Amino acid sequence: MEQEINFVKLNPTQNMTILVETTHPTKAHKDIATRIMSYDSVYAEQVGFIEEPINYKADAHLQMAGGEFCGNACMALAAFITSKQELKHNHVKKILLEVSGTDSLVECEVRRVEDEYYCQITMPIPKEIKQTIISHVGNKLDVTLVDYGEFVHIVMNINDINERVKEEAQSLAKSLSLTLNVSLIGILLYNQDSNELEPLIYIPHLDSMVWERGCGSGTASLGSYLAWKNKKRTITHVKQPGGIITAVANYQEGKLISLKIEGFVGIVAQGKAFITV
Repeated sequence: MEQEINFVKLNPTQNMTILVETTHPTKAHKDIATRIMSYDSVYAEQVGFIEEPINYKADAHLQMAGGEFCGNACMALAAFITSKQELKHNHVKKILLEVSGTDSLVECEVRRVEDEYYCQITMPIPKEIKQTIISHVGNKLDVTLVDYGEFVHIVMNINDINERVKEEAQSLAKSLSLTLNVSLIGILLYNQDSNELEPLIYIPHLDSMVWERGCGSGTASLGSYLAWKNKKRTITHVKQPGGIITAVANYQEGKLISLKIEGFVGIVAQGKAFITV
């Protein structure tokens, strides 16, 4: 059966994101997302669905296809909403979003910069950050676990990020999905000398594994980890394959008290997709 899907495609630091404007039942999200983000369709790394919010304070509800939370998709939706309001260059708009994967409203500040949008958004604060040892295929890995409850990120300090290391990261993500009941597992390969990040995002519900060119939630987790490690407020400009995303993590009296990320979003395309599901 062919369906007509209204969509907009956005570019938050090359983490190509499709937002679906038409309304569809939640049970159909997985199939629609799998089809529309494939190479022979619109093609992207992730899909979110724009819905009516329950909270009257929110401007929209963002439901990710896998039920996960996604910082870049939040920035993308905030930019898209702002684009409809014909904001002038350098003017700022504030947007509030309901988002899957978190119970808190996400605050977004969007500034128009020529034909792009510079977004700063509040991010969920991790429930726990800890050093731990993970046993995987006979190896004991010394990693940092950034745990949000509904999703987790694993920070791995790696000096040489090569194909063998990436394959091991993919295997680790799959393995962790068998024991962790979470909507998303991120493996963050981090070179602390160059401040470079290679983020792997695995969504078990969709069986979607992507080396993202820019990861907002991964950047937030890295900022959290660095603030926790250094026991102080940290601003870090994280280099990723698609560009730079900035994390601002406030740390006081032994804990994180706020977390934000910042980055550019461009609108790439808007129209109709025809998919068979």
